[in-house]
Amino acid sequence: MHYFVEELTFADADSILAMLHELCPQVADGLLPVWVRNLAYRLVLLQRPDEPVLMREAAQNLWLHGPDWDDIAADLTRRADALEAS
Repeated sequence: MHYFVEELTFADADSILAMLHELCPQVADGLLPVWVRNLAYRLVLLQRPDEPVLMREAAQNLWLHGPDWDDIAADLTRRADALEAS
């Protein structure tokens, strides 16, 4: 697991998204634990902070596995809406 987290930490956004889409093609299930998905989306959004599509994708994941993260998901959606409106 240590090696996986290290690889994830230093991967570029395209590689992380490819992994997410391959291992978790459906939002509701997948081969990755929820904490790994949350970490992966966080890392992608740190690399691409102004992409509304990614914000919404991350928000969907958070809402599905909430409610602890519902406020973060709502904030991501608001930020995505604001970026698209500008």
